[in-house]
Amino acid sequence: MTIALGLDAASAQQGPPPPPVGIVTVQLEAIPITNELPGRIAPTRIAQVRPRVSGIIVARVFQQGSLVKAGDVLYRIDPEPFRVEVQRSQATLQRAEATRLLAQQQNERTEQLRVRNVASPQQLDSAVAALAQADADVASAKAGLASAQLNLQYADITAPISGRIGRALITEGALVAANGSEALATIQQLDPVYADFTQSATDLIRLRRAVQAGALSAGNPTDEARVRLFMDDGSAYPHPGRLLFSEATVDAGTGQVTLRGEFPNPNGDLLPGMYVRVLIEQGVQQNAIAVPQQAIQRDTAGRAQLYIVKTDDTVELRVVRTSRVVGTRAVIDDGLAAGDRVVVEGFQRLRPGGKVTAQPWTPSGPTAAAPSGSGR
Repeated sequence: MTIALGLDAASAQQGPPPPPVGIVTVQLEAIPITNELPGRIAPTRIAQVRPRVSGIIVARVFQQGSLVKAGDVLYRIDPEPFRVEVQRSQATLQRAEATRLLAQQQNERTEQLRVRNVASPQQLDSAVAALAQADADVASAKAGLASAQLNLQYADITAPISGRIGRALITEGALVAANGSEALATIQQLDPVYADFTQSATDLIRLRRAVQAGALSAGNPTDEARVRLFMDDGSAYPHPGRLLFSEATVDAGTGQVTLRGEFPNPNGDLLPGMYVRVLIEQGVQQNAIAVPQQAIQRDTAGRAQLYIVKTDDTVELRVVRTSRVVGTRAVIDDGLAAGDRVVVEGFQRLRPGGKVTAQPWTPSGPTAAAPSGSGR
């Protein structure tokens, strides 16, 4: 009995074992600076179908809303007037060639007569001029025939670009004019597509200054900026894009700069005018520190705090400064150093100065959601 009481007293003096906590060890890493910006989808090419000759539309060949290729026939204008014009031009050319043949023969005879002093110099000059005029008439007739043949070819109205054609804006039987302002249809090239989005000029300048100061890295200058899309419902678009350019001017009314990205659109999921969110990587923060968001505690003043496990396994509550969120992690700008052990799980029994049993923390769910956050 005496021995048992002694063991109970020793156990009471030792107290409960240190509570277990899940920790992550801070490491320096390169963290991309990403921005999520609003944008709209635009076609890479857009063309209005217009007639090059005047006439009556006799057929619409295309299916509205279908894909067409450059050169496909879309409408047909009545070709008979143009065929007649081709025949007339052919006859004019034949007449001009016959006249030229006569002028050439007359010129040769006059030259022979002039050698024998039978023809006067004036007669020879007239023969030479008549031949030159006949040559010009032949050239003019050939040009007229080529123009007539071209107009006959233009009676078939073709697609100027490949893409998806919209609704027909005119029907069979309508009279169209070569210089008319009314389009017959519109074709948009939708693979690839553009995403036009805007960013605050202030944010863009701040990022560039940070790169110049060495606080951020622009990465390999030969690499194109990586751009990703998120649909209006929040789902991620599966195909990454590339940044084409940013405007050299700032909108005076909004203070925004327009940027343009290009995205493949093989399945036609992206349509012109569609609202999207564009995620763009605009720099890399070297030697950065990030911890899981769940590790951050807040005091009554709203300051960010972290529990740090020291070398003697006691806990310290440390105030830190956060800047942005990348996925499920918060970037720490001040208050942490490489090698610090940060408590992520097991806060219930923690108190500053108390001992803990540190265990490596393993995430129970996805740890890397789509990055979001400002480049500030």
